[in-house]
Parts: sequence; structure tokens; C-alpha cells
Amino acid sequence: MADVQPFPFATLDELKARWPDFPLGADDYAETLLEDGSQFILDVCPSAVSASESSRRRVLCAVVKRRMDSEQSDLAGLASSSLTTGPFGESRTPANPDGDFFLKKSERRSLGEGQQKAFGVQIADTGGLDHRPWCSVTFGARCSCGANLTLEGPLWEA
Repeated sequence: MADVQPFPFATLDELKARWPDFPLGADDYAETLLEDGSQFILDVCPSAVSASESSRRRVLCAVVKRRMDSEQSDLAGLASSSLTTGPFGESRTPANPDGDFFLKKSERRSLGEGQQKAFGVQIADTGGLDHRPWCSVTFGARCSCGANLTLEGPLWEA
């Protein structure tokens, strides 16, 4: 994997700035999670190497906050909760019961995953075509004179 600087993607102070209710006494644990979370992001979303530093920082802080939140509170990170009063009953379903790291779809997209890119594939041999000397093929690009289209000779730039 490529070296990405800074590693981890965020500092403890940057996490605290994004989380006003940061738990007291959890500094060492949070620093460990920042390192683990940074590696997790690189493992599951390799395109994060090319993402901006600020996007990696923002996503890492959100991932670590979700992880720490799920461990601290019974009500944090619930997928659903219901309460019935007669004859009693309560049901809670945690969204992340094991406290795993995970990326939301919007976070993956901001790290560059799932973005479409156009490309082309050469399917015919055009090695013997007569291109114009100023055709962009001479400079390593695609044909600009149209010889690739006619498979006989230049179409434009005559």
C-alpha cells in the first residue's frame, strides 16, 4: 500500500474539535482507534490514497466517533427502538452491535470509490495505417486525423 501522509489521517485534537462531547479519559484509546481506523480506510477503500487530506480526516473522525459512541451508550447507534407499556415490553436493535469500523456510502464516495471514469479500447490493428505527420498518434495520443476510422488513410487534416 502506498504511504499516505499524515498517518493517522487525523490527530486527537482534530477528533475532539469535531466531537464536543468527547468522553473524558479516552485519549489513549482514541489515538489507537485513529491509527486502526486509518488503516481500515486504506484496506477497504484503496482509492482513499488519492482523496484529499481533508476528506480523509473528516471520514476518519466520523468512523472513530461511531465506534466510540457504540461502546459508550445504550442509546447511541440504534437501528430501531420500541417501547410498549401494557403489559410491558421494550425492544432495541443496535445498528453496530459489535462496534466495528464501517464506512457509509457517502463517505466511500467522498474517498473516491465508485466514481465512473470513461475509457476506450482499441479493437482493430491500426499499425499499418498512414497517419499524417502532425496526427496526435505521433505524440502517443489517439488518432486525430481519422485514419483509425477509415482504416485506409486520413479522413481529416488532409
